[in-house]
Amino acid sequence: MPSTPFAPVILGNEPGSFPHSVLAERHPAIIGRVRDAFPYGPGQHRALDELLKSCTEGTVEPLPADAPDRDRWQEWGLAGCAGRSWFDVPWLWSESYFYRRLLDAVGWFGPGAWQGIDPFRPFKRAELDAPETAEELAALDTLSGLPEERRAHALLHGSLWGNRADLGFRLSAEGAEARDPAPALVADDSEALWSLLPPDGTATLVLVADNAGRELVPDLLLIAHLLAEGRAARAVLHVKPYPYYVSDATTADVVDALHRLRAAPGAAAGYARVLWSAMADGRLTVRAHPFSCAPLGYEEMPDDLRAEFAAATLTLFKGDLNYRRLVGDRLWPPTTPFKETTAYFPGPVAALRTLKSDVITGLPAATEAALVAAEDQRWRTAGTHALIQVDVK
Repeated sequence: MPSTPFAPVILGNEPGSFPHSVLAERHPAIIGRVRDAFPYGPGQHRALDELLKSCTEGTVEPLPADAPDRDRWQEWGLAGCAGRSWFDVPWLWSESYFYRRLLDAVGWFGPGAWQGIDPFRPFKRAELDAPETAEELAALDTLSGLPEERRAHALLHGSLWGNRADLGFRLSAEGAEARDPAPALVADDSEALWSLLPPDGTATLVLVADNAGRELVPDLLLIAHLLAEGRAARAVLHVKPYPYYVSDATTADVVDALHRLRAAPGAAAGYARVLWSAMADGRLTVRAHPFSCAPLGYEEMPDDLRAEFAAATLTLFKGDLNYRRLVGDRLWPPTTPFKETTAYFPGPVAALRTLKSDVITGLPAATEAALVAAEDQRWRTAGTHALIQVDVK
C-alpha cells in the first residue's frame, strides 16, 4: 500500500462530510427500520435503544466476554477503539462494528429463538420480488441471439451497475460514456479484464460479492455466462458469513437469488440451471470467510485467503465497500494509480464498483477535472458513476 501524507485514513468526525452523515443519520435510520421490520421483544428494543444512544452520543464499547468472535475483534483493533467516540475511529472500522453490535442487539448470535434470524431479510426479499427485478430478468431474452462478446459485455455492465442493471442491457448506447465530458464510466479496463478470461476453459474466477437482492442476481448471471462459455472453468463466490451493511450477500441470499432465477420464465431460468448444475458438480462454490466482515483493508488479509487469491486467474471485487477495503479507505488523490494501491495483492485483481463513497483511485487528471467541473464532489458518492479497474500484475 503506497504511503503518502496526502492520503489520510477516512474518519467520520467532520460535520457535513459523507462519513459523518452515515454515522449520524444513516445508522440511526437503520436501527429504526430494523426495529419496525420484526416483532421484537422488550429486551431487543432496549438493546436497540442502547445501541442508538451509544453510536450517536457515546463511545465504542467492547463485546461481551462470551461473544463467539471476541478474540477475533480484539485482533481487528477493538482494544484500540474501545472507549473512543464512534466518530473518531477509522470510518471503515466504525461502520463495520456498528453492524456487529446491531446483530448482538437483535439476538443473532443467540442463544434464543432469534438466533440466526437476518434482521435485513425483509428488505432483501422485497428487492427480489420487485417488478423491476422481473423486468430486468425479462431483458435477458434479448441477449440470446447476440454474439458471445456482446452478451458478455452486457452481463458485465449489468453486474457493474447492480440495481441499475437495466443500463447493462442498453447495448445501443455503447460508447456513449466515452463521449460525455463527465462520463458515467470514469475508468474502463474491461479489455484487460477479458484478456484474463479467454474462452479456453482454464481460468479460475474468484468473485467477492457485494449486495444481495437485485445486485446479486446480475453477479450470478455473469458467473453463469463465464462458466457456460468457457471463460471460467471454476468460480468461487465469496459472501459474508453473517448479515452485514444492510444488504450484503450471505449464503442464504445466494439461495434466494437462485430460486428467484429458477422461477423466472425464459432465459433467466436457463442461467439458473447452469448455476445449479455448477454448484452440484463443484465448478461453482460459495465461501464465507470471517475476514469478509473484518473492519480492515485487504492488505491485512490472513494467509489462507491470500493463498486462495494468489491461485486464482482473476479475483473480482464487487461494490463500493469492497473497493474501499481493496485500495484502502483513504482520501487518495484521485489520480493515484490503481495499480499502486493494489500492489500488495497476490494475483490479478479487478474492481467493479458504482461510486458511493469518497475513495477513488486511478482517474486521469482530465476525467477528474471534468467531474469536478460538472458536479463539484457529488460524483464521488451519488451512485451515478462507476468504474472497471484491473491490475493484471
